[in-house]
Amino acid sequence: MKTKFLALVACSLTLMAFAARGQNDSSDESGHILALETAWNHALENKDTSALEMLLSKNMVALDSDGVLMSRAAFLAGIKAPDYQPGQVVNEKINVQMFGDTAIVSGVYREKSNENGKPVVHRSSFVDAWVKESGTWKCVASTAVTIPSKP
Repeated sequence: MKTKFLALVACSLTLMAFAARGQNDSSDESGHILALETAWNHALENKDTSALEMLLSKNMVALDSDGVLMSRAAFLAGIKAPDYQPGQVVNEKINVQMFGDTAIVSGVYREKSNENGKPVVHRSSFVDAWVKESGTWKCVASTAVTIPSKP
């Protein structure tokens, strides 16, 4: 599983490097952050907490859509929970703002999952804060707010 994740990240980074050729460093870093956000989605789809551990700072905090503030350990425990059955996780809209060694990512993601044996789709707005720690990008804070379904 870890090998698949690393291969996915490597492919994503290679593709982004070709796409970003000739752009400035800030654009290169933005592309790198976008690849990490995509890797996060794939890790959620596979309930791959080892991959998530590589993306999340040890001091990461998460604010869930129900208002619960969680540590990294609590966030990862929620991913491991048997009742969490993710399907496809896709970013619909995403924006990266660079501030030196800090990146703020905002956007909307869609998660298809099963709840009580029935397929459901949830959409959420999110904001993630990434910081370069010892030369490696790590998410230090994440928040998501559920977008209500239209009747």
